Amino acid sequence: MIQTPAKPQAVTKLRLPPMDTSAGFRDFIDDAKIESLIGRPAPDPVWVREIIAKALTKTPLAVEETAVLLAADQPELVEEMFSAARSLKETVYGNRIVLFAPIYVGNRCVNDCTYCGFRSTNKDAQRSELDSAALARQVRALESVGHKRTILVFGEHPRYDPAFIAESVRTVYATKLDPKVDGRPGEIRRVNINAAPQDVEGFKIIKEEGIGTFQIFQETYHHGAYAKAHGAKTRKGDYAWRLDGLSRAFEAGIDDLGIGALFGLADWRFDVLGLVTHAAYLKDRHGVGPHTISFPRLKAAQGVEHDPKNLVSDHDFKRLVAILRLSVPYTGMILTARESAELRNEILGFGVSQIDAGTKIDLGGYVEEGDAQVMVQKPKAGKESRQQFELGDNRTLDEVIQHLTSNGYLPSFCTACYRAGRTGEVFMEYAIPGFIQKLCTPNALTTFQEFLCDYATPETRASGERMIASELAKVVDVKLKESIRTRLVQITAEKARDLYW
Repeated sequence: MIQTPAKPQAVTKLRLPPMDTSAGFRDFIDDAKIESLIGRPAPDPVWVREIIAKALTKTPLAVEETAVLLAADQPELVEEMFSAARSLKETVYGNRIVLFAPIYVGNRCVNDCTYCGFRSTNKDAQRSELDSAALARQVRALESVGHKRTILVFGEHPRYDPAFIAESVRTVYATKLDPKVDGRPGEIRRVNINAAPQDVEGFKIIKEEGIGTFQIFQETYHHGAYAKAHGAKTRKGDYAWRLDGLSRAFEAGIDDLGIGALFGLADWRFDVLGLVTHAAYLKDRHGVGPHTISFPRLKAAQGVEHDPKNLVSDHDFKRLVAILRLSVPYTGMILTARESAELRNEILGFGVSQIDAGTKIDLGGYVEEGDAQVMVQKPKAGKESRQQFELGDNRTLDEVIQHLTSNGYLPSFCTACYRAGRTGEVFMEYAIPGFIQKLCTPNALTTFQEFLCDYATPETRASGERMIASELAKVVDVKLKESIRTRLVQITAEKARDLYW
């Protein structure tokens, strides 16, 4: 169950790591420069189309070029950007959509972010964390519906130190379904992390557990808006410590990094340029850009009132997604269940490569509303006191997959690159010339076949098998096609699992 444990003696000795930023760090976000770029008049359409053409060559755009796209709000040019984003996504990632689900592990937090339901001054929030047994039950609930990837989410608190995060990762990897006992197989094959910035030694402890991506969202790159949203005396109030977080992670050996901005805290155009600047900085400093970019929008949360001045309209949200895809062509883009199902369905084609599905963001939510075999008693407080914000898309994983296959997308649960060492610079070597499709499509097909055999409803299985047949027919390499066909038979008839290239 969800635990609110008594404080053992060891807890009092825990502390947050000192904020000693890494050697060579500089604040690379120049507010004045970015603001000058977003205040310009509508550009010449010829110039806009030249930049779109450059993006279609899979060449990252300079921040100044991204600013030109942001300024081009003429309807015909916006439609051309949408079309180009669709084309670029298809070229780099194909029609695959990778699926995952988050698990919120603990919502204690020392920060007081103005937009967050977990803020320290929200006295109505029910503070707790999942102990190992409770976390294992959440994992089993995700596995029982077919998930293979998760991201663990933690507040920033002395309890959630590197050792606690590492133990949580070990628990997830160790928790597997037994077909003889549970009626079906199940395992999480890759754990990503969304947690507070660590020092280098802290990152090393977490890396040892075999994590995938470590995400740190700057929230907003605008210094003034950042200071307004994050208390000066809080841990998160240190802009530089947070901005340098992923560089410290890289120094610790984590080369799979995720960045993001929370749109609605500042002018959305500023944060688009901040993300592009950050991606370029990581590439220049470490030789590897971010593996993923996330772009959540502010949503309602308990105990929070949002300033409407910078809230992003649906139209501008679609624009920013397309522009990010054109600006950073090789970076995976994550569209979360904060958005409604209808809007997510529309934006999928603008360059998105990953989505969450069947998401619950209240602590213990998967078990409480999941399989009756793993149900536990629901805490007395309503779930709004245990979740960070309101969700927009409450569809189940099966429902999301049925929509994807019905609309020409190939669902993927692949985790092969992480386990085969294709991360960081190695991933770029595969991705830039397009060879990654020769690996990703086969792995998407085999992992999707596992889902169809083990978890799908009859309607979803029928739709999914039509999709697999269609995708297999597109494979032109005869040997590869035969290899895929052989593995699909092994999965379906022989119950083989986890076959990957």
